[in-house]
Amino acid sequence: MDNNVSFKESVVMLLLILITIGSGIIFFHLSAHIAILAAIFLLISFMMYKGMSWDDMHEGIISGITPGLIPIVLFILIGAIISVWIASGTIPTIMVYGFSFLSPNFFLVAVFVICGIVGAAVGSSFTTVTTVGIAFVGMGKMMGFDLAVTAGAIVSGALLGNVISPLSDTANLAAATAEVDLFEHIKAVLKTVIPAFVVSLLFFFILGRNHTNAVDTNEIDQMVAVLKTNFTISPVVLLPVLVLLVCAWKKIPAIPTLLLNILLSIVLIKIYQGSAVTIQDFGTWLQEGFVAKTGDKMIDPLLSRGGIQSMMGSVSLIILALTLGGLLIKMSVIDTILDRINDVLSKPNKLIVLTALTAIGVNLLIGEQYLSIILPGKAYRQRYEMLGLEPTLLSRTLSDAGTVVNPLIPWGVSGVFIAGALGVPTLSYVPYAIFCYVLPLLTLVLGAFYKKEKVV
Repeated sequence: MDNNVSFKESVVMLLLILITIGSGIIFFHLSAHIAILAAIFLLISFMMYKGMSWDDMHEGIISGITPGLIPIVLFILIGAIISVWIASGTIPTIMVYGFSFLSPNFFLVAVFVICGIVGAAVGSSFTTVTTVGIAFVGMGKMMGFDLAVTAGAIVSGALLGNVISPLSDTANLAAATAEVDLFEHIKAVLKTVIPAFVVSLLFFFILGRNHTNAVDTNEIDQMVAVLKTNFTISPVVLLPVLVLLVCAWKKIPAIPTLLLNILLSIVLIKIYQGSAVTIQDFGTWLQEGFVAKTGDKMIDPLLSRGGIQSMMGSVSLIILALTLGGLLIKMSVIDTILDRINDVLSKPNKLIVLTALTAIGVNLLIGEQYLSIILPGKAYRQRYEMLGLEPTLLSRTLSDAGTVVNPLIPWGVSGVFIAGALGVPTLSYVPYAIFCYVLPLLTLVLGAFYKKEKVV
């Protein structure tokens, strides 16, 4: 097959796809599924016009979806684990203990820091969001915080931990793509992460101090009483959290870790609730999610979530986004643009800025953070070598502009997942997920003022 796609055609096609998705979601209020489906139709029409066969298109779709199969399985398992963590009392226990030592003035700071620590320990922003993150959403609502604000602190902390963790898949991917040692990569990332952390910390401190909603301690006491009455509140039910951290420390892969955690949570439920819980109950929770029946109008919606079916909307959107990405790659639309731009680069600062912008652009167009690291990494790695730049500069730029931007994209894999897990629309928490745009902004600024001048 001869793609025969010109640079101008590639640019026009990418712009049309971006306009189709953006306008569909923002102006016509369509779901991201429908907007991306329209973009896929547009791209397939262009591919047919260029003479591509259906077999070639199928190959592109398959190659695009294949990298997402493991994340999809993880999403399904995370949906199951949310429900059993609620049913076993793990998440309610985190909430009850949290109320005992967190004050409203420092709540957002604590959420940001704790999620950062957990994220660094487990190496997964998704796991952080769906475990302690869900508990913090409930606590924040009871303290009078807007859900979007709390979600912004959770996402910021989770992504902070994700970019600095040696267990993170994206950190390992960025290091591998730039062909650098993982710990050298993390050391380089700290140069931008630390300032972004300080800015984010100040932001959440000020936001928390300006929290004007009066906190009714009697209401919180009542909520705690309801949780203690309807759920198992005990340090023992925090065992799944400990197992999660130990598995991360031992570098046990995510799938067996989650399966073990689900099994442990089921055992705890059976120990504490005995014959009151049947096999059918477990099946319903794992498939449909846990439904809280405390009678409390605030607690029931917060703790009625999880289940495999709760992830199906995210899974279908991920499949569509990866399909679009696979077709773009098969048609060489992105490669054509990158090759043309790569040829005209001669200065390090332009190269760094373009690397970051490309990673951000791939997130916008495809919504997949792995591709936002791989595509610009492969396209520009030789150019970094030609200019005599440290490979850690490439890996850091890929991490800063690729990994943390994805949660800000409504049709991005992370954005869809987080919105579904926390019950907060992506565009609602974006203004408060400050770490996720301060970090790439720092990278762009530092890149623009990079001083080394070596012309090839």
